[in-house]
Amino acid sequence: MYDWILWFHILSFTSWFAVLFYMPRLFVYHVENAKNEGFVAVVKVMEFKIFQYIGVPAMWATVVSGGVLIYLSTSHYGGVNLLSTGGWLHAKIFFVVILMAYFFSLGSIRKKLLEDKCDKSGKFFRYYNEVPTLLLLVIVAMIIIRPF
Repeated sequence: MYDWILWFHILSFTSWFAVLFYMPRLFVYHVENAKNEGFVAVVKVMEFKIFQYIGVPAMWATVVSGGVLIYLSTSHYGGVNLLSTGGWLHAKIFFVVILMAYFFSLGSIRKKLLEDKCDKSGKFFRYYNEVPTLLLLVIVAMIIIRPF
């Protein structure tokens, strides 16, 4: 059972990260082509569908399957409770919470763009697009290297 949940977790976070990487790129296109109403109308639809239909379910699937993996870990690892093996898991959870906050910020920005009330530049969104990459590096390091 654990391996199937892990499989699902990996698929879920891969889908979630696809959204995390792509949404700010759509925001760049959106703000840099603000005068092209037809193009912006298409981008608004893309932003909505990617966020609501892929991002939200993928985020919750990642969080729930991760929680199930932590729960199942006590029996999968011979009775060793992962929550008491050091700070790496706590650090990973902390950075996942930051990632969730970033995801919700994308939703907030998307709504501002929808109402044409966002004052951020394409350059801002290019930099903002690097946040999930940095968080991914840290989260994967917590899992593989377990530095704490």
